[in-house]
Amino acid sequence: MDKGLHFVFCVVTTLLLLRESCQTGTTRNDDAMSKGSRGSEEGLPTLTVTTILEDPYVMVRSAELEGYCIDLLKALAAMLHFSYKVKVVGDGQYGAVSSNGNWTGMIGEILRREADIAVAPLTVTSAREEVVSFTTPFLQTGIGILLRKDTVSQDVSFFHFLAPFSKETWTGLLFAYVLTCFCLFLVARLSPCEWNEPKNEENHFTFLNSLWFGAGALALQGVTPRPKALSVRVIAAVWWLFTIALLAAYIANFTALLTSGTEQLPIQTFEDLVKQRKVEFGTLDGSSTFYFFKNSKNPIHQMIYEYMDKRRDHVLVKTYQEAVQRVMESNYAFIGESISQDLAAARHCNLMRAPEVIGARGFGIATTHASLWTKKLSIAVLKLRESGDLDYLRNKWWETSCLQKSRDRWSPLQPQALGGLFLTLAIGLALGVIAAVVELSNRSRHAAGHAKKSCCSVFTEEMCTRLRIKENTRQSQETSGRANA
Repeated sequence: MDKGLHFVFCVVTTLLLLRESCQTGTTRNDDAMSKGSRGSEEGLPTLTVTTILEDPYVMVRSAELEGYCIDLLKALAAMLHFSYKVKVVGDGQYGAVSSNGNWTGMIGEILRREADIAVAPLTVTSAREEVVSFTTPFLQTGIGILLRKDTVSQDVSFFHFLAPFSKETWTGLLFAYVLTCFCLFLVARLSPCEWNEPKNEENHFTFLNSLWFGAGALALQGVTPRPKALSVRVIAAVWWLFTIALLAAYIANFTALLTSGTEQLPIQTFEDLVKQRKVEFGTLDGSSTFYFFKNSKNPIHQMIYEYMDKRRDHVLVKTYQEAVQRVMESNYAFIGESISQDLAAARHCNLMRAPEVIGARGFGIATTHASLWTKKLSIAVLKLRESGDLDYLRNKWWETSCLQKSRDRWSPLQPQALGGLFLTLAIGLALGVIAAVVELSNRSRHAAGHAKKSCCSVFTEEMCTRLRIKENTRQSQETSGRANA
């Protein structure tokens, strides 16, 4: 009897041990399948999250998922107290209506209840909003053009040397040159120090000589005649200062122009993209960007859609990585999300995004219409934005060495940048004219004392004589010639 009880006890114990071993093995297998995602925690709801592999949103590193969206998902889970399991979308698509009327990609998985939410760079569109719900956008973006800097060599203008200054600046410079030469001519005639006897001797600072003097200063060359009067020297010194600063600004901006990549990018807008024929362009097949151009009433956008639709098999790409690689290796321009293009331009320094961005939009988290998580996730996204966490994530995943080495965009110098220089020249010209009037007044006062005339009459007579000196000199020369004859 005792042997029988002992045998039964051993059998029961063995069965219990075998059952526990099987349960432990099953648990370990489940953990292995959930590697790279946060497993369910006791008492917390578990959400199935669908996403797509795209740098830097979701990437595979050391058999685990990481990236902007993964960090965002962790922050949302900590705020709303849920666990999650991440799965990559099966067909590698974002979500569009197929030929049979069904949705593909992450939107299709949400509709088929294969996933609870989609956390990815998923653009909020009206078509998608009709079948699923979106939270408040966690990233703002638009549609831009990604190009290789040397895709198209822009023809250099014959007058490329004028590019450092804008047209307004060149106009202001010409006006300043003529005005300065005229003031130089006028002050030299008014100042008594520039001639010994105005009635008999021609002044050296004629208008042509004044123009030559100003041009010589622009070339940093000393020319004659040399100024003698203080008033003339004031104007000459201010003009020299003006020309030195102007030449320094011209040389610096011209150097920046030669080393900048801006002149190598003739495609600045979508209209420029349509007009040229050297560069092919396309976008992601089935993406919201493609349907944006399809539904747009803008003539330029319609031309872009017709171009891509006719060459669908050749210009449309399947993945974002394929698009970037194609831009780098061929004459191809990629039309897509501007925020993703900024990252590509930052990581590949030979790429850049064209200035124009259209179709402002945002990336949101997709849920089913009946989901209770939509409002909760929206509020959590707003809190992360207000706390600065979204900005931190943006800086974390978009920070690269290429961004630190990139140059500022070059642009011609506008008159506002040289406003202080033109103002200094104007003040110098005014001081020179005032000094010349003071010198002539002193001369007139002394002459009035000797001739016993009023100072104003002598001043007026001196000014008229100096302003008509050329005519008087010719008359004196003709009279002397007749007398000698």
